[in-house]
Amino acid sequence: MLEEFLSKNAIYIVMIIVLIVWAGVFGFLFALNNRIKHIEKEIEGDKGK
Repeated sequence: MLEEFLSKNAIYIVMIIVLIVWAGVFGFLFALNNRIKHIEKEIEGDKGK
């Protein structure tokens, strides 16, 4: 039963996995961008002193 489901819907399963991976990549990049912005603000604040 499970083998039949996987063989008939393999492309959809692959697409879901790829979508999850891309969502993870974009989430990581978004978090990294926020961290970099925070660090840039700290550096600019130190220059102003």
